[in-house]
Order: sequence, then structure tokens, then C-alpha cells
Amino acid sequence: MTDPTPQPAKDAEPTSDRSDATASGGDSGSRAGAGFETLLGRVVVERGLVSPDELEVVRNTREQDPDASLADVLLESGFMTTSQVERLRTEIESEKSTRAIPGYKIIRKLGAGAMATVFLGKQLSLDRFVAIKVLPRRYNDNADFIARFYKEGRAAAKLNDPNIVAAYDVAQSGEHHYFVMEYVDGETVFDRISANKRFDEAEAIQVTRQMASALMHAHARGFIHRDIKPKNIMLTDSGVVKLADLGLARALSDKESAEAEAGKAYGTPFYISPEQIRGKVDIGPQADIYGLGATLYHMVTGRVPFNGKNPSEVMHRHLKDEAVPPDQLNPAISSGLAQIIELMMAKDPADRYRNAEELLEDLDAVESGGMPMHARSVMDIATVVSSITADDEGSEPARPVVRGGDSQALSMALIAGLVLSILANLILVAWVVSRA
Repeated sequence: MTDPTPQPAKDAEPTSDRSDATASGGDSGSRAGAGFETLLGRVVVERGLVSPDELEVVRNTREQDPDASLADVLLESGFMTTSQVERLRTEIESEKSTRAIPGYKIIRKLGAGAMATVFLGKQLSLDRFVAIKVLPRRYNDNADFIARFYKEGRAAAKLNDPNIVAAYDVAQSGEHHYFVMEYVDGETVFDRISANKRFDEAEAIQVTRQMASALMHAHARGFIHRDIKPKNIMLTDSGVVKLADLGLARALSDKESAEAEAGKAYGTPFYISPEQIRGKVDIGPQADIYGLGATLYHMVTGRVPFNGKNPSEVMHRHLKDEAVPPDQLNPAISSGLAQIIELMMAKDPADRYRNAEELLEDLDAVESGGMPMHARSVMDIATVVSSITADDEGSEPARPVVRGGDSQALSMALIAGLVLSILANLILVAWVVSRA
């Protein structure tokens, strides 16, 4: 899902591209029922696409052909392209829709996507800035989509955590469905990657710790996010990290929705877990851990774990391929952090961290200069033997496989087995010598 995420507003109340939906507008034809034509005339002048004199010429031309719209004449005159007209039509419809939201003053648009438009607004009763997501009217006849929109708001309202964007209201006013949430003044992890290519290890751990804390809260209350990715993680100037966009969130107890979505892949291809790709019914918290692992991989390496020519190829690689070890792409990160990422991105959910608490424990250990407790390198006997052979032949030993869960017990069992094997061989040798 690609709903827009609120972008930064550096001034207390931005005015450079202000779109105040409570104002009447400067066009003499504006009135309570002002339509697309009137608003289009105002916007094209405000955007500098035409001058006031040019607009007057266009309007005079239009009067000679009553069947032609203002948009038609602007296109025929070469002042605008078809794509520009369509973009403005979408913006104007969104602006008109916000006039119907009582109790809020719209300041400007923050972003728009196929699923919704998000505005910076002010809640008049509490005198605070908010982000308002408005559902396009073309979805008004889609009962399933509207139900999902309200489900997002209600899911967010049940979560109360400093690392999750807070929900304030979800409602309908006339034909318009809207969702009011906390406004976050900052940038996304994706913005930061785009600007700096990579995060350093310390900063990446801090971001991931706060996201793990958010997931711990959500999972404890029975919700999975299902769309953890850099664009859904907000970074504030004060260092607080917030998880946004619960459009795909689902209650673990919601078996009806799980059954209805069986066999369908919901998520973002670059960060989606294998079980989501397969459309499994019993998707759990480990899916979010995988998504956060793919995000952490992107943060420290500057590239997504798997790429491809199209979404299908990317998802196929999540299922079948092993990602290039992150410390090979960025030797500056510690082996401990690389092990954490590999455990988070294990193909089988049972091989990942069992919960966000375990992930937090390992992140804390690596941050303090130690090694992770849950994600540790475990080598089976075959790997040990091949490593010894490789040493004898002067070649590079095989890379240890990172496993989780009961890795410490498995390590001890393997070591004990190896020691017993050596002792048995020594006893056999001593017995042979004594018989000689």
C-alpha cells in the first residue's frame, strides 16, 4: 500500500504554498457551490501556468464555444498538458472535499497517492496541527475499501505508544471519509536513505530499537502491521521514531479477514515476508520482524535485499534467494548486527526472532559492544570438517549459518558431540597401542 506519509513543515504555519480551504478565494465567480472550472481558473494563475491576462483571453475564447470547458481551451491553447489538467483535477477535488470537514482548517496538501490525499490541518477546538487523510470520492461505491479505511483508523486508535503515529478521529462528513491523525514534523527513513545513501550502525540501531518497541506494543495488543518499510517510518528532529500507515494492519484474532485474504500477497515487494507472498492464513508477528529486517538491511547497505525487473521477480527472490550478507556490502557494520539482520530475514518464520523482545535484547547487546544472544553463528559438524579441510588446503572456510531460537543449546550439543567423538578416538588409539 502506498498511502502518502506526512512530509516536513519547517515553519510553524507554512505559507509559501498555502491552500486555505476556509478562504473564499479571489475569483469573482467563487461561491459556496464553486465548481471545477472556477477553481481551475484560480489555481492555474496561482501556479504561474498562465497570467491573469492570458486567463482572460482563454475565457473570452471559451465564450465563443459554450460547449468547450476551460480545461479544453487551456489544452488547445498550449498552456497546459493533459497530465497537468488531470493532476490539478485531482488536487481540486481533494481541496473541495476538505471544505466539508467540520472543526478543521486546512493549511496545505502534504501528499497524494492512489489511495488517499493527506493534508496538513489545524484542529480548531484544540489549536493543534494534525494530518488529515481524505479518501477519494471515486471509492465511495467500494464498500470493501471504505471498510478497510475505517479499520485502519480503529486499529490505530487502539494503539497508544510514543513510537506509533496517534489516531484522533475517523469519520464521514457528507460524501467524504476522512481520518485525522498526529502530525509528525520530520522525514521518513526512505528520505534519509535517498539523501545519505546509508545510515551508520549506531543510528540504524537506534531507529530499529524504537521500531521494535512499537512492534512489541502492537503485537501485545493483537495487531500486526504487515507493511513495515522505510516510507512508513518517520524520523523527527528530536530523535523520536514513529511507525505510520496502518492501512494493512490486521488483528491476529481476525480469522474472517485472514481467510478472505488467503492466497493473496498484501505488502510492499521490496520488504514483504515469504509467508505474506504465499498468502498464508496464519501470518503472525514474525512477518513484521522480517519487514523490519529488510528495512534495516536497506538502511545499512544502501540497497534493498532483493531487486528485480518487476514485483513478481522481487517476490520470487524473497522466497528462493539468499540476500548478500550485509557486512559484505558494508564492511563498516559489525558482524553482530549482520547476524541480527540475517536472523530477522530467515525464510522460515520459525527460524526468526520469536518476538520483538528478543530482537531488542540482541540490539542492546550489539549496541553495547557485545555479541547477540539469540542470533549467533552455529556451525554443524559438516561445516566444522569442511573448515578444517579448507584450512589444510589454504582455502577460505565456509560462512557460518545464522540461526535463532535454541541456537545456544544447539551450539553446546554440537560442541559436546565433537568432544565425545575426539575422546572416543583417543581411547581407541590408546587401546590399539596397548595391544601392540
